[in-house]
Amino acid sequence: MNPERGTDSGANAVRAGGASSDGGARSDADRSNAARADETAAPPAPELPARVPLAAALQQTLALAWRSLVQIRHNPWELGDYSIQPVLFLVLFLYVFGGAVAGSTDDYLAFMLPGMIVMNMLFVTVYVGHGLNTDLTRGFFDRLRALPIARWSPLAGRITADLVKQAWSIVLLLGLGIILGFRVGTSPLHVLAMFALLLAFALSFSWITVLIGVIARDPEHVQLFGFTALFPVTFVSNVFVPVETMPAWLQPLVNANPVSILSDAARGLLVGGAVLQPALWSLAWALALTAVFAPLSVFALRRRLSG
Repeated sequence: MNPERGTDSGANAVRAGGASSDGGARSDADRSNAARADETAAPPAPELPARVPLAAALQQTLALAWRSLVQIRHNPWELGDYSIQPVLFLVLFLYVFGGAVAGSTDDYLAFMLPGMIVMNMLFVTVYVGHGLNTDLTRGFFDRLRALPIARWSPLAGRITADLVKQAWSIVLLLGLGIILGFRVGTSPLHVLAMFALLLAFALSFSWITVLIGVIARDPEHVQLFGFTALFPVTFVSNVFVPVETMPAWLQPLVNANPVSILSDAARGLLVGGAVLQPALWSLAWALALTAVFAPLSVFALRRRLSG
């Protein structure tokens, strides 16, 4: 037997044993590190429920609506838009144009106040899109998607808060009108019906501003698009002057304007006159606006959130 070969074989055996020992030590260390990592790892996130119960979804909607209302404390200028602007419009139009249009401010107030309430209601709906766009650009909707809430609750909460603001603006203008000399010529049930009709129309019209709020780049563009579209619609109507005083070619357009139709319904419910036909046409317009713009708004919102 060759002694050198035996020596080499022994050395190889020693090296193999050492390598095996090192490999075993590393394997034990890896297992120990993996065990410690498993112990310190964060627990898995809870799975979101596939469907939120209706009662819970309604509660979430009311909570988000309250959040939108509380935000007025941090943005008092928004409350000024609901309160100061319509008061200025009413006083200025009443005492500047009242004598020229109706011969006296009392007669003009009886004619103009219902239409002014309708016009202000439409302008307030712009803030639905403005607030929605603010939440989208700041990532509020993205944060809500990680919470176990109904997917429609954030949008429903925003619209519900807007209806509260609409009711406030109606009460404000009606109360100011009574202080200035306006007298309701119908029953309290007619006044409540006027509230219900205007809020129903405001709900349907809000879908237009929701769509604008989703597709606009920032809140400033929402106000720009919204007010630019509303000014011709509200002023080319019978809010401020009777249709008979307008040019003959303009009268059919004014009569078909939903703002004019809703103003006629509001006048009939507050002062007296025809109610059924303008109220039914106003509801028809409300259903048409909802049927067209509600699906478009929901589709645009889903597309923006998924993109």
